Amino acid sequence: MSEHGRLVAIDLDETIGRATSDIEHERAVAIFDLIEENSFDPVGAEGGRFKLRLLLADKRLVFEITDEAGGAVATHILSLTPFRRIIRDYFLICDSYYAAIRSATPSQIEAIDMGRRGVHNDGSQLLRERLAGKISIDQDTARRLFTLICALHWRN
Repeated sequence: MSEHGRLVAIDLDETIGRATSDIEHERAVAIFDLIEENSFDPVGAEGGRFKLRLLLADKRLVFEITDEAGGAVATHILSLTPFRRIIRDYFLICDSYYAAIRSATPSQIEAIDMGRRGVHNDGSQLLRERLAGKISIDQDTARRLFTLICALHWRN
C-alpha cells in the first residue's frame, strides 16, 4: 500500500473576520480533526506532507498548497457557483440545528441533524468532484474541508 500525502497545517483567510461562537467551534474542530487524520495528495506531489491555505478571492475558492518547509506545490482556484445552493442549504439547516439544540426535544434535534449530515455529505462529494484531477482526498477529508469552506462563507 502506498503512503498517502497528508496535511500538517491549515490556515484560513483571517481577513474575513470572526463568526459566531458556534461557527468558530465548528471551524476549530474541523481543523483539529483534519490535522489528526487526513488523506491529501496534490497531483504530481503524492505522498508528501503539506500545508494548506484556504481563502476566498474574487468569489472563488483558492487552495494554496505548500510543502512542509513552505515551498510552493500548487494553487487551485475553484468557482464557487456549483457550491452556492449546497452552502445556502447548509447554512439554513445549521441555523435550525443550533436553535434546536437550545430548546428542542432530542428526536427533533436528531431529525435536523440527519438532514444536516445529508447536506454536508452532498457538499463534500461535490468538493471531491471539483478537485478531481487536482487533489485526491478521501471522504472524511472532504467533509472537514467542506466545513472550512462554509466557515469562510459564514465570516464573509
